[in-house]
Amino acid sequence: MNELIRLARRVEAPFDAPFEANPELEQAVRVAEALIFAARTPVTRDEIAAKLPPDADIEAVTSELRGLYANRGVNLVQRAGGFTFRTAPDLAYLLASEESAPRRLSRAGLETLAIVAYHQPVTRAEIEDIRGVAVAKGTLDALLEAGFVRMRGRRKTPGRPITYGTTPSFLDHFGLDKLSDLPGLDELKGAGLIEGRVAKGFSIPTPRDDDALGQDEDPLDGDPLDEEVLAVEALAVEVLAVEDSTVENLAVEAPQQPEG
Repeated sequence: MNELIRLARRVEAPFDAPFEANPELEQAVRVAEALIFAARTPVTRDEIAAKLPPDADIEAVTSELRGLYANRGVNLVQRAGGFTFRTAPDLAYLLASEESAPRRLSRAGLETLAIVAYHQPVTRAEIEDIRGVAVAKGTLDALLEAGFVRMRGRRKTPGRPITYGTTPSFLDHFGLDKLSDLPGLDELKGAGLIEGRVAKGFSIPTPRDDDALGQDEDPLDGDPLDEEVLAVEALAVEVLAVEDSTVENLAVEAPQQPEG
């Protein structure tokens, strides 16, 4: 009976043939498949290795599993530093939902997200310096709510401003395995996202893949003053927002002075 099952498997899926001579690899692939299938987020190599024998070749296991799903309705892909199953690109249109559309980010939100992605860890003041305009509280709130941006820590400078960075959800949403996969200057030019002449010396930073806090950052947690500082910062942001709104309203309502 077992031989009939094996024969049927070989007829239906010829790519199983190599397992005949390597039952250990077959079992390892099955374990990895189960882990990735059951996980709600991408599964890292370390998480897979923790469930396999110490001498298991993780690269061989994931490569084999990727091959098994290469021509199926779902594919094994690398996202956010781990492995996950995703609908095959040519079938994605069949599963497109028309009932609800994801919240669209504003232009300011997209610009802010790009700055955080390429310049992280970055503070609000640094974002404003790069953009050349103030960053509204709602812009960062929208990115935090969407799960694309997170608060990393605090800069070791006066005022200890919060530093921001991207999240695994950001990588997953934009189809990236790691931050260094972000497009560089040449790729952005090729895609038509940067047009015209570029200023001499202009460059796009390459963010590091290491998620650890930098030497100029303190942990966000464990500080008894965190809540008080956050409250003061939130109040300051609200005051600035009110002032900005007042100035804008005055500019709109002010009557035009007659010339001459």
